[in-house]
Amino acid sequence: MSTQLDAPTIKIAIDRGGTFTDCLGIVEGRDEEIVVKLLSQDPANYADAPIEGIRRILEQATGKTFPRDQNLTTADFSNVSIRMGTTVATNALLERKGERHALLITKGFKDALQIGTQSRPKLFALNIQRPDVLYEDVVEIDERVTVEDYQQNPTPDKESLQKSLESDACLKKGISGEVIRILEPLDEESTRQNLQQLYEKGYRSVAVCLVHSYTFQDHELAIEKIAKEIGFTQISLSSQLLPMIKMTSRGASATADAYLTPVIQRYIQGFRSGFKDGLTSADTRCEFMQSDGGLANFEKFTGLRAILSGPAGGVVGYAGTSFDETDRKPVIGFDMGGTSTDVSRYDGKLEHTFENTISGVTVMAPQLDINTVAAGGGSILFWRHGLFAVGPESASAHPGPACYRKGGPLTVTDANLFLGRLLPAYFPKIFGPNENEALDVEITREKFTELADKINAETGQNKSPEEIALGFIQVANESMAKPIRALTEARGYDTSAHNLACFGGAGGQHACAIASSLSIGTVIIHRFSSILSAYGMALADVVHEA
Repeated sequence: MSTQLDAPTIKIAIDRGGTFTDCLGIVEGRDEEIVVKLLSQDPANYADAPIEGIRRILEQATGKTFPRDQNLTTADFSNVSIRMGTTVATNALLERKGERHALLITKGFKDALQIGTQSRPKLFALNIQRPDVLYEDVVEIDERVTVEDYQQNPTPDKESLQKSLESDACLKKGISGEVIRILEPLDEESTRQNLQQLYEKGYRSVAVCLVHSYTFQDHELAIEKIAKEIGFTQISLSSQLLPMIKMTSRGASATADAYLTPVIQRYIQGFRSGFKDGLTSADTRCEFMQSDGGLANFEKFTGLRAILSGPAGGVVGYAGTSFDETDRKPVIGFDMGGTSTDVSRYDGKLEHTFENTISGVTVMAPQLDINTVAAGGGSILFWRHGLFAVGPESASAHPGPACYRKGGPLTVTDANLFLGRLLPAYFPKIFGPNENEALDVEITREKFTELADKINAETGQNKSPEEIALGFIQVANESMAKPIRALTEARGYDTSAHNLACFGGAGGQHACAIASSLSIGTVIIHRFSSILSAYGMALADVVHEA
């Protein structure tokens, strides 16, 4: 057995997507990188794809055997660095598969988040759809505070307020300097009863958003204490996540965190359980990519900061490899994975935003400016009300598309395979029950023939299966072109004056068609295009917040 003195330093970067998990290993003293690509879910062969990817990288790096039925150990290596990005939070949000949770809000504001900002993205639409909310239940909390002397005097007398602070027990000084009057103290008894009822209903996650908690946090902190005593495992306080004056955005961000953080925590717990030391060794670092493009220790990785974890690695990757410093022509990043597609823009600096709407949910948190659409290689094809529809539901990795030989539905990948855009001979043989078979063209042909017969019977037309498949491809392409126009034309940029950096496992199948529809003349495909998000994580910086 090797000792730590002569063991190699190994850097591992992993992008865990909804369909595929991409792993990149950089070993000290080895000229070529180790690349491993796996299905994100393959329960018949392994429990966790990133663990399996690390196992295979360690075997190739050391020549040793690490049995699948045994937990991994990093004790034999002098320095192991694991960097991960995951679309677990993104896909949970897109597919609405997050944690059931309740919202606790100041009495009288029960519908505040449902009402939202009353914005109308489609101004002339007659059938207005209310924005989705993530919480399932609302509890109104008996408490109320207000900013003292604000209504009577926009520029309050500080000296007078200071004297009032000393003599009036109902006045408190907020963390932002305002003087707060407690109109109604927190009713801890009723709060405890309400939380107990939620707990008995099966809730284990709550979001808390109280009026003026951006400056006066005491009531939210008291609620957190009670919730912990009852047994809630996730308590997302708006005052801790986003201490800003905008109550609607603050509340929406808290509900997003309560919805997604338990999903992230379960994933991290499952990942750590695959190691004998639980990744607590001083010689092992495990960091996760955050939405802002930086890395954070796994213990500080939360749902609100994880929404764009996977896509952020891709932005860092193409920004570092596809931008020409000589002509400085801006680049559009087109990252098409199995479940979703992410588009972004880079003109020499990373573009950040503090407010973003993903799948109808608006959250405020530092993040790279990335637009996500629920259309990827695994997006399921539907014939609905006489129209072609692509997604947002995804076949994921298990069962996956029909061609994966696991009984899955027709997807965008099947359409590309059926039209000859995918060649099974050049695709890895990782499909079927024993993960050793090629893509199944025959089942795809059978399903498209059945679908064509159904459509022709309903419409009276005579469309061939190939025309049906092409129709779905065109719908998918338009869905993915829209966010690119939003990043460019809607902001005053000429779309045709950009290069298109294509990456992601499915990007190359659609890049040319999308570039043509947008009048883009150059498409850049990196040699690591299918694992560029993982490559970007290897290039990313660690973020420390003061």
